[in-house]
Amino acid sequence: MTAILIIGGLVLLALGGELLVRGAVGIANLLRVSPLLTGLTIVGFGTSMPELVTGIEAALAGAPGIAVGNVVGSNIANILLILGVTAVIVPLAIDPRAFRRDGLAVVASTLAVVAFALLGEIGLVAGLFLLAVLVAYLVWAYLGERRSPDEEGEMLEHIAQDAAPKTRSWPLLAAMAVGGIAAAIFGAQFLVEGAIVLAREWGVSEAVIGLSVVAIGTSLPELIACSVAALRRHADVALGNVVGSNIYNVFGILGATAVVKPLAVPPEIAALDAWVLLGVTALLILFLRTGWTLKRWEGAVFVALYVAYCTWLFVGGSIAQA
Repeated sequence: MTAILIIGGLVLLALGGELLVRGAVGIANLLRVSPLLTGLTIVGFGTSMPELVTGIEAALAGAPGIAVGNVVGSNIANILLILGVTAVIVPLAIDPRAFRRDGLAVVASTLAVVAFALLGEIGLVAGLFLLAVLVAYLVWAYLGERRSPDEEGEMLEHIAQDAAPKTRSWPLLAAMAVGGIAAAIFGAQFLVEGAIVLAREWGVSEAVIGLSVVAIGTSLPELIACSVAALRRHADVALGNVVGSNIYNVFGILGATAVVKPLAVPPEIAALDAWVLLGVTALLILFLRTGWTLKRWEGAVFVALYVAYCTWLFVGGSIAQA
């Protein structure tokens, strides 16, 4: 039953995110919203929908370890697992000009996680601050792309165009968007319920489950998208997906969740995982600055580090619970 809850929840989350993105992009097209703005906002928000509804559901269910662990764990998985696997498939060359802005935003988001981990809580004011930073970043990115278009802007427009459904029916598009939200909400309820039960059955904390099982599950859409992009030799799409997801996860997901209900940061996340995220973010910046390419051997290092990290999570978590 636990496996059914978790798998069913993940399927509904993925389906809900996909329906929401396609319905919202279709409506944006009818309203003549630019593909660049659509890519920055609607697509970015929609692909983070699994993390958002899972975080809010976990917070409301009194499981902050799953809510915070999902964001921190997803960001770690995005860098080590998703970028690692993608780089092993094909080296990722990037546009230095585009990454300078987004790299700064990723570093800022990671430092925010560390700061709130040290404080031990993400309250209403902190949540509003994080959301305000996300809005400022989106405005900055949009204006920058409008003034001086680059490969990333073209990528965002391309993604938005690909996500547009063929139909132009308002009722059908609205039904897709609303149905996507409903599917995501039910999926999050199943996933959180299953995760809480799984933590009890395995004898580990909810934070460990949030950092591992839930984080990997909600990151699966990015893993699939990035792997497909790599196979098609679209490295900029793969890196853009990961960087954008990490920025949205912290500023958008943690921010919105804290506005709904203040989050206590579990001590184990403050003691280890926030610092792991800081370390892997620094390693990503270092690897990318060496030739502006994430090489195959660097991707292999990322994957090996992720395996080691997950192993430590369960070994250390089991010892702590004992």
